Amino acid sequence: MEERSDVKEIDRRHKEALVRAEASVAQVSAQAARDPLRLHYHLMAPAYWVNDPCGLVEFRGEYHLFYQFNPYAPVWGHMHWGHARSRDLIHWEHLPIALAPSEPYDIHPRGGIFTGCAMADGEELKVIYCGSTGEGSDLRQVQCLAVSRDGIHFTKDADNPVIAGPPPEGSANFRDPNIWKHDGHWYMVLGTCRDGKGKAVLYRSEDMKHWEYKSVLAESDGTLGTMWECPDFFPLEDKYVLLFSPMGLGAVKGIYLVGDLDYETGRFTWQTRGEMDYGCEYYAPQTFEDSQGRRIMFGWLNSWEWMPWFQDFGPTVQQNWCGAISLPRMLSLDQTGHLRFTPVREAESLREEHFHWEPAVLHPGERLIAHKAGGVSLEIALTCDLQRTTAGEFGLILRGNETTGRQTVLRYITKTGELVFDRSRADGCSAQGSRCSCPADALGRISFRVYVDSSCVEVYGNEGQVCMTNRIYPDAGCTQTEVYVKDGSADIVSLDVWTLKSIWQADAGDCDPQEG
Repeated sequence: MEERSDVKEIDRRHKEALVRAEASVAQVSAQAARDPLRLHYHLMAPAYWVNDPCGLVEFRGEYHLFYQFNPYAPVWGHMHWGHARSRDLIHWEHLPIALAPSEPYDIHPRGGIFTGCAMADGEELKVIYCGSTGEGSDLRQVQCLAVSRDGIHFTKDADNPVIAGPPPEGSANFRDPNIWKHDGHWYMVLGTCRDGKGKAVLYRSEDMKHWEYKSVLAESDGTLGTMWECPDFFPLEDKYVLLFSPMGLGAVKGIYLVGDLDYETGRFTWQTRGEMDYGCEYYAPQTFEDSQGRRIMFGWLNSWEWMPWFQDFGPTVQQNWCGAISLPRMLSLDQTGHLRFTPVREAESLREEHFHWEPAVLHPGERLIAHKAGGVSLEIALTCDLQRTTAGEFGLILRGNETTGRQTVLRYITKTGELVFDRSRADGCSAQGSRCSCPADALGRISFRVYVDSSCVEVYGNEGQVCMTNRIYPDAGCTQTEVYVKDGSADIVSLDVWTLKSIWQADAGDCDPQEG
């Protein structure tokens, strides 16, 4: 049967836009790859700008991750979908750019192919994305469908947009679709706002093309932000979870709500609230369920707060790249109904040399790690017994240089139970740090698992009770790592350090990102 001419024309325009984008990236990817601040084991684009992860899915036995991508500059704009594939969630293969703005409903220099989701539907991989055009009073955001038979090349649906505008309860800010399936129906949640209050709205469909508006799933009570970006809604154990990135809450980058869903009314009633990450650079996380039944989350390693020293999200912009994607985190519920975030077990495949210390009592001025374990790419696991610790504070010195005085410090304040990430001396440009409450566990212990990369640190406190992610930009000579203690002694129950290998062939010699 002959294809409709409009489908062929849409496909032609889309392919031309993809070719232009690929050519642009190819011009600067070699320069970007030489930057020593390029991350060793976090997913990045070959060059230019990255923001939200989107379209997380397992398809034909492989993991796919799409991401917001500007292939023309290391700043936000001209949104496309970049694409990477993995067999183990850690080692990534770059695939051709998946989606480019090419149609009236998705082409605009201050818009384009915004965030969305992907679902395996039989032998096809389908994505729903937000097409965004105009700005200010002319802003128009619609929801669009694209389909792939091979998981790599996508064709936009001839009947796009499949949702042409917001419901009465919403506004022109109407974006970031996320889909799940229940009892044979497709459900979609989208972020919107009205009267200064963020909300998530719910739709239902039989075929992913024809969508019926159902309800306001949940909305702010005035304390949860003015706009809910990147909502993600899913079942977890015997509850439902709503994630969103709120606008208008300052340092709060991501909120989760845990509760119950009434499918008849389309209303979500939540009982538990928390933050997904207390760092300065973790935004727009998205999750998916893999074939092992795990709920896995990735986030964007930057945020929308303009950094004062460059007004362009940091010094990597000068090397024609900006932004990256976090390590994958597995989600679970604890006994209090709060989320726990832990690194997936596949992250252990990064480990190389291992250093282990026996239990010890550490006093001020004593050195434990220095000259034994250090570098720019590490995993550190530290557990302390607070009941036997007298120190006012203790923690880790990361990416230090004794000659220049550069260092990043992870502090634990014993009196207040606060975890503090101090990057005031990290690189000469980072200013603010971050902090959060992290009380002792039932045994009176505090534990940290810390992933250090060339320009990023991810911290997991008390088995994922809290997370804290921050970007840093030290030079390559900042390799010192040490445990420190102040105003008393610290009782160290266990301490392990691993050096971590790169997932990129250019860094790791025979380490091919296509090989899991």
